Amino acid sequence: MSEPIILAVPKGRILEEALPLLAHAGIIPEPAFADEGSRALRFKTNRPDIDLIRVRAFDVATFVAHGAAQLGIVGSDVLAEFAYSELYAPVDLGIGYCRLSVAEPAALAATDDPRGWSHVRVATKYPSLTRRHFEARGVQAECIKLNGAMELAPLLDLAPRIVDLVSSGRTLKENGLVEVETIMEVSSRLVANRAAFKTRPEIVPLVDAFRRAVEAKAA
Repeated sequence: MSEPIILAVPKGRILEEALPLLAHAGIIPEPAFADEGSRALRFKTNRPDIDLIRVRAFDVATFVAHGAAQLGIVGSDVLAEFAYSELYAPVDLGIGYCRLSVAEPAALAATDDPRGWSHVRVATKYPSLTRRHFEARGVQAECIKLNGAMELAPLLDLAPRIVDLVSSGRTLKENGLVEVETIMEVSSRLVANRAAFKTRPEIVPLVDAFRRAVEAKAA
């Protein structure tokens, strides 16, 4: 028997939304997967040919692109940041909706006009995506890489603006920030390693199962 297909799933909110799709696609994780106290990272499922690994959202793309996992669930923001040519994204799963936006303090926004920017200094965990976005507008972007607590950057004079994911906007509001520009709308995708997709035919029925799960959810 060949090695199991490894499906990389992200920790956090997206995983909660993905579990019903997994179930509809016929993939049920072992009980330990739901144990919040477990430190395990690889899990069996009800199918002997499929294992799950649970990793950080940004790492899903890397595991799949380098072939350590054959399938993954990852946000379109991460795909755009890394732009791995080894990834194929056949299904928009219709979950994890949010947007990637530029935000700044409300006092600055009151007199600011993004159309007049020629240079921006931003804190973000999306430096590549941010630079490409601003370069397309003829704006030079100086990006300071942070992995979290982005809203602190303007408050502590690290950078006057941030680029971050926004869902409800509550976190921005509580830290005195407002959105001034949307870079992209974001949703989660099923991704496959291109080489594995060609060489492991059992992946195709899995992709079709996820596609049917999305269609059933939308019905």
